[in-house]
Amino acid sequence: MEYPERFKARMVQKLMAPGAPSATALSDEVGVPQPTLSKWVRDAGKVGGMGKTNHTGKRPQDWTAEAKLAAVMEAESLPEDDLGAFLRRCGLHRTHLTQWREIIVAGLAARRSKRPSAEARRIRELERELRRKDKALAETAALLVLKKKVQAIWGDEDGDTTRRNGR
Repeated sequence: MEYPERFKARMVQKLMAPGAPSATALSDEVGVPQPTLSKWVRDAGKVGGMGKTNHTGKRPQDWTAEAKLAAVMEAESLPEDDLGAFLRRCGLHRTHLTQWREIIVAGLAARRSKRPSAEARRIRELERELRRKDKALAETAALLVLKKKVQAIWGDEDGDTTRRNGR
């Protein structure tokens, strides 16, 4: 027999809730075979299981980036009345969604900033040219200092000096 997805999701939610009945007890109560209920619970833990996101039994810090993104997107699409039920079903708090949303936005902003604008490229080019000129200036200054030291040690080349052999 084919069961509606909402019914399956409710049964899984009942089985995963704190103090939940066993699959056998719930089977007797609702008339669904126990192996079917157990299979729904197993499928709910898999990616692409029942519902859009169903991360029951996982701690929020153990979620993958894809699962976090999916949860944030699904939470954004829900009306405020259904958000509480979604958070309970997934074992989350609003703070998790807020933190994950901020991380996603920051990641997108960082990705956008990786493509340099024309101004950024021009600034980078000018800074590179400035560094090159600073190095050349420092080298010239060092050469001038060395030239002055050589003149101080050996004297002026243009001065009147007589050679020892008299020539």
